Amino acid sequence: MRRLKLGPFVGMAWVALVAGCGRSDSIPAPTSAPAAGSSNHTHLPPHGGTAVELGPDQYHLELVHDAGSEQLTAYVLDGEMEKFIRISQSRFQIRVAGSLTGPLEFQAVERPATGERVGETSEFAAAAPWLKTNTAFDGVLTEIKIGGQTYRDISFKYPKGNE
Repeated sequence: MRRLKLGPFVGMAWVALVAGCGRSDSIPAPTSAPAAGSSNHTHLPPHGGTAVELGPDQYHLELVHDAGSEQLTAYVLDGEMEKFIRISQSRFQIRVAGSLTGPLEFQAVERPATGERVGETSEFAAAAPWLKTNTAFDGVLTEIKIGGQTYRDISFKYPKGNE
């Protein structure tokens, strides 16, 4: 009984497969690195909301609107938008430009399940009747204190953000 030796045939098949039978489109084109000074670094809000950057990669505020409601929720997050940051402030305000009436007054939200309470929370909520129908506005965060730093007059466009 004769044994067939497949070693040489398997090797040739592998070479043909890797070489792509001489077709230049089978080899992926090299990718270029980002240009010096540019960044592909992005922050993804964990609730799918609007990112408002507070200082270059220091902290963020994520604004989330519950569609069809009067409520806007704000979450205080770290620079990468990965960790919630509890702050001692019990309230803050966002001024709204244009014909929309009044500022948005955000109040601390207590969450017993997570141990968050007024004076140590990362979640805030504001309500305004116009949020039911108008969810685009220019805003200015008047003042918020995080980690010993005070951030004032932070402008942004909702729902685009400021990044």
